[in-house]
Amino acid sequence: MNRKAVELAFAVGVATAALTGTAGAQNSPASTVLDTSLRDAVDRKDVPGVVTLITDRKGVLYQSAFGVADVATGRPLTRDSLFRIASMTKPITSTALMQLVEQGKIGLDDPAEKYLPELKDLKVVESFNATTGDYKVRPVASPPLVRHFLTHTSGLAYPFTSAIWRDFKPRAGEMYPFGGPLLFDPGERWHYSTSLDVVGRLVEVVSGQKLENYFRDHIFVPLKMNDTSYNVPEAKGPRLVAQQQRAGERMDGDVVLQNPQAGLTVAQPIGGGGLASTADDYGRFMRMILNAGELDGVRVLKAETVALMEQNQIGAVSVPALKTALPRSADFTFIADGRDKWGYGFLITVDQVPGKRSPGSLSWGGINNTYFWIDPARGIAGTIMMQYLPFADAKALAVYDTFERGAYQLAKAER
Repeated sequence: MNRKAVELAFAVGVATAALTGTAGAQNSPASTVLDTSLRDAVDRKDVPGVVTLITDRKGVLYQSAFGVADVATGRPLTRDSLFRIASMTKPITSTALMQLVEQGKIGLDDPAEKYLPELKDLKVVESFNATTGDYKVRPVASPPLVRHFLTHTSGLAYPFTSAIWRDFKPRAGEMYPFGGPLLFDPGERWHYSTSLDVVGRLVEVVSGQKLENYFRDHIFVPLKMNDTSYNVPEAKGPRLVAQQQRAGERMDGDVVLQNPQAGLTVAQPIGGGGLASTADDYGRFMRMILNAGELDGVRVLKAETVALMEQNQIGAVSVPALKTALPRSADFTFIADGRDKWGYGFLITVDQVPGKRSPGSLSWGGINNTYFWIDPARGIAGTIMMQYLPFADAKALAVYDTFERGAYQLAKAER
């Protein structure tokens, strides 16, 4: 066989592996079971498609791609498919801010208004009439600190996590930065929010760089996350997975295309979401965290900084399972209500569930049903990427559960 033939055979083998879930260390019985489980979920049409990756501290243990990237055309998913990872952007934004903390350019206990004057004189909702929309607001008891925005304890919300924010209409002349009035005084509670949008602006103001440029220079290039960006180059456009959702007013039907489709560019990158990435790229980010801030000899964060990010940073406050206020998300049932904690950028699992992640594991997801977890105790991490609404769809969460259990079986077999 000549050299060109060898190269062609290798390329075909790689492509086949990407489509059938046979890439990487995937010859064990555990990997075969995981392949079958994921393929069956796609064949049952529980989900239109899924790309997964499992890594330990040394490298990738498992990769797979099953199903379609576009339910209308049947375009197949591949392991290098690009997903809009939405709120999986948040840990990257948190990493950027913590780099600036390391450099002494910003303090976690600084009032955020020191850097963002628009945060001065914030107001807290004192009462809200859901029928009439009438409301009363009062001055915030004390200015929110930088750490409050890293931990979703700022008092901000999202329209899909708060009926007040969903229905709130400010009076003429009133301005509420980053979406609306505070639901509570900073530090009192945890509520999922636009807080990381604030963190993104802090990164820009303190660094003097636009967010995408900062991420590229200080995170993506050092980690060789070559396929991660807000704005997707035109040449990579065919790899971008279509934006999809369940049909029906309550988003409980078959998965169909969203109309219109999002473009390749993001007009205004924000810290809370918007990045496009691949499972492989996000695997490199997770592996950096597993290795205490270093990957392939390149240090992105100090080990002590990663340790801070992994620790409970909300004290006696706990993370509640939230009820959705909009159909684009289901209820946040994947949170251990009132027991889980939050670090700097991550949900922290407190309970041990048999067959799954260890206590102290870090995780979060994106609204299009992309998810990840990092288990420092066991030295393993995984990401599973789908691309449809609603967030926390029951069938998507079931596939996630199957994948995570399979990941621990595979890791056990590898050892």
